[in-house]
Amino acid sequence: MLTHKQVWTALDALAARYDMSASGLAKAAGLDPTTFNKSKRVAANGKQRWPSTESVSKVLNATGASIEDFTALLVGAEPHGETRYIPLIGLAEAGSKGYFDDSGFPIGGGWDQIAFPDLAEEHAYALEISGESMMPIYRDGDRIIVSPTGNLRRGDRVVLKTQSGEVMVKQIARLTATRVELKSLNSEYEDRTFELNELAFIHRVIWTSQ
Repeated sequence: MLTHKQVWTALDALAARYDMSASGLAKAAGLDPTTFNKSKRVAANGKQRWPSTESVSKVLNATGASIEDFTALLVGAEPHGETRYIPLIGLAEAGSKGYFDDSGFPIGGGWDQIAFPDLAEEHAYALEISGESMMPIYRDGDRIIVSPTGNLRRGDRVVLKTQSGEVMVKQIARLTATRVELKSLNSEYEDRTFELNELAFIHRVIWTSQ
């Protein structure tokens, strides 16, 4: 069962991911800055107050996070079920041979392992960010959890590998049956466009551990 604490902790975690306070998150979403204040979470008579689905939707639109991201934060806030271990390598290593099969699933013995709340995504893997090229979204040392089988749509953050072995993290600006247009997370780096047949894979980022 979804709990009051889970939902509010997930919103706090989402705010922290984007270096915001609860009031800053509300303001960014076009809401009254006090909407998510802790004093508003319980009424004077002790009755629990829940955020509305509309306010959560506005937060996701403002941050670019997906509903799957928010769901993952709910799990991370108060994990249920078993913990599993998923494979981890550095983002810089992901372009090397031997880490992914032809379907883009992680293979081989060169991966480390990290504990993570159990996911329905059997082939999920983690990449560790290095450098500052994805600031301010991702920082050096951040770990992103990636789904090789998740459906893709505009606004998703993705990891992609070209047929030549170049690996990058971008945001989908436009996706057609033959082409993907990508927005860089750091404005100092150029946006990119690829024909889908130029890519070895393109996978959706579903979680960020900061």
